[in-house]
Amino acid sequence: MKRLIIFFLPILLMTACVDSLDDYNVDQKRPSEVPPVTLFSNALKGLADTLTSPNVNVNNYRLYVQQWATTTYLDEPRYNVTARTVPQAFWQGLYKGVISDLNEARRLLNADEFILPANRDVQLAQIEVVEVMAWAALVNTFGNIPYTESLNPDNVLPKYDDAKTVYDDLLARLDVAIPKFTSPGTPFSDGDLLYEGNKAQWAKFGNSLKLKLAMIIADSDPAKAKTLVAQAAPNVFTSNNDNAAFPYISTPPNYNVIAQNLNPLYSSRQDFVASATLVNPLKELKDPRLPAFFTPNEDGEYVGGAYGFSNTYSAFSHVGDNIIEPDLEGILLDYAEVELLLAEAVERGFITGSAATHYNKGVGASIEYWLDNIGTPAAEITAATTAYLAQPKVAYATAATNWKEKIGFQKWLALYNRGWESWVEWRRLDYPKLLPPTGGNAPAGLAIPVRMIYPINEQTLNGANRESAATAIGGDLVTTKLWWDKF
Repeated sequence: MKRLIIFFLPILLMTACVDSLDDYNVDQKRPSEVPPVTLFSNALKGLADTLTSPNVNVNNYRLYVQQWATTTYLDEPRYNVTARTVPQAFWQGLYKGVISDLNEARRLLNADEFILPANRDVQLAQIEVVEVMAWAALVNTFGNIPYTESLNPDNVLPKYDDAKTVYDDLLARLDVAIPKFTSPGTPFSDGDLLYEGNKAQWAKFGNSLKLKLAMIIADSDPAKAKTLVAQAAPNVFTSNNDNAAFPYISTPPNYNVIAQNLNPLYSSRQDFVASATLVNPLKELKDPRLPAFFTPNEDGEYVGGAYGFSNTYSAFSHVGDNIIEPDLEGILLDYAEVELLLAEAVERGFITGSAATHYNKGVGASIEYWLDNIGTPAAEITAATTAYLAQPKVAYATAATNWKEKIGFQKWLALYNRGWESWVEWRRLDYPKLLPPTGGNAPAGLAIPVRMIYPINEQTLNGANRESAATAIGGDLVTTKLWWDKF
């Protein structure tokens, strides 16, 4: 879905009779009030940008889950989170670039005395689903966060709320929002860059997000997770056509942030190569997604660089040409992820059904998505999927004795190029077994982060509340596990 949305702001009609010359002094290009739908669209882009970006100042999670390796700079794959402003950029990208816009859109909708109540309700529901996703990204990255007192200009020192309390509230908000998509109201449409105002699709998105958030707490609160999963499962994504995908376009500034950072048309940097941690198992399993994930090196071979060490750019495989295209969509949530969550839910006894069937659908959906992305004919995709799933190391019955291992490994592959989501699932499922860089000139004692530290600005500007939050979670450290990360 690729389209350019142009928003027409209201134009003031001037008459001959005015109260003062100030009435003429209106800059139509700088409106004093932005329509709610424009704020909603901008928030969607902000969310996609923050979660999709490969910029080392914003989002290093592809490195943490060892999808990519670096050529020169080693701070990121060696987990130095203070050399750059990564915590601040991720924090601000969501608070300022997403939640603030959604909060203002909500305020404007509630203040609009002319909008039909049914229309307001469904548009507020769209806002809620996106905002819940943004809040979940914050709380699942940092732990305790400013929530109930955030975004209040009269309170510049907001307290940090308990992460589990925030999480429970997000799930409750989602439960209120999802039923509104069955109302007769008119949703945002032209400004809805995900589903163009299709309420049935929004209901699927909301339920798929509910499934995902419920499964994250499966180890810490299995009873609640089971209830929520059972509610959501019948109404989730059923094909790749349902994917929540942000439609970047081919021209700046609305092009994909990966292209902005990696495409030679826009950047001369050569910072990343494929990681051997990922390339080697892809090659071993003859994974049909390999040509979509990476390019061959100068010798025509798929070769991954050493994770956590310097690598010569020309000697190793690079990020796939299709991935650095400016109009590659930014995935927020997809069908492959949903099916693998359902496979896990069956294994945990949360729902009935066949874990193997959901597993096969999830793996197949990922292969279909990536091979379709590089123009592979449908018949070839089907054949490649069948052959891949038949391998003993892939087939559900024989891949591993531990369901967490087989599902976790395939989810790691399916979440390629979605580093933050992959990092969440790796922490939750503890598979695959990733190891930090060791040997050579790597510092001793490195540990893959299981949490991001609070921004340095918070220590300076909101120090007392930040210190209280750090104490409450067990320390503002990358090694401090979040409340749901039990193993």
